[in-house]
Amino acid sequence: MEAKVEIEFLGTGTSTGVPLIGCGCEVCASSNPHDSRLRASVVVRVNGTNLLIDCGPDFRTQMLRASSVKLDALLVTHIHYDHVAGIDDLRVYSKTEAFPVYGQREVLADMQKHMPYCFSEKPYPGSPVLKLVEVGESPFCVNGVTVVPLPVMHGKLPILGFRIGDVAYITDAKTIPSSTIDKIKGVRILVVNALRREEHPTHMNVDAALKVVDMVKPHVAYFTHMSHRIGLHDAVQKGLPEGVNLAYDGLIVRS
Repeated sequence: MEAKVEIEFLGTGTSTGVPLIGCGCEVCASSNPHDSRLRASVVVRVNGTNLLIDCGPDFRTQMLRASSVKLDALLVTHIHYDHVAGIDDLRVYSKTEAFPVYGQREVLADMQKHMPYCFSEKPYPGSPVLKLVEVGESPFCVNGVTVVPLPVMHGKLPILGFRIGDVAYITDAKTIPSSTIDKIKGVRILVVNALRREEHPTHMNVDAALKVVDMVKPHVAYFTHMSHRIGLHDAVQKGLPEGVNLAYDGLIVRS
């Protein structure tokens, strides 16, 4: 019997978050908590193992309000700031042993370049102790949990999504190759980015995300990495097909 998977949305916003600083649009001014979005990140829990996907600048705030603070490893989709800027706060998870961080070779190299105080011969006292684990396109295991990398294109940048059990998580994609679609067809839960209504050069918009849902045919789909330009949560939700939902910060879904 396949293990049940739980996914908690720590953040569902784009790189600027919502509300956007200085913006007075109806979304940024909304009193609906579902219209307030921290930077995109989730925790996937299966068989007692808690896997954090991305660790952005809101990580500390997200974990202070999460349903559980337990984490066993970090999976990094790509090196952009809104997905890795909170890594220094992983120091609380590396007091007794190095905390595992899984990512592509280029991602791990950039991490070492931008956080040299963590990886020098004499690391700065108190800095996080990280165990960097390179991944490619082949499945790998974390505490016995199989993780399937999902290659996608973030504009011209190759990045990764991840499938864990019957949950597939993809963020920041502009295009998804057919080989990746084949790896996730029929999943129970699909999470995919939908930045806004209008086209964008490096992210899928709502129409493109709906086409992905139609190809994958999951039991249920959730949109994430949304900007204020997607519109008010409740209004957008009413216009989506059955089984397709806007995720929101704090949402917990179980397969």
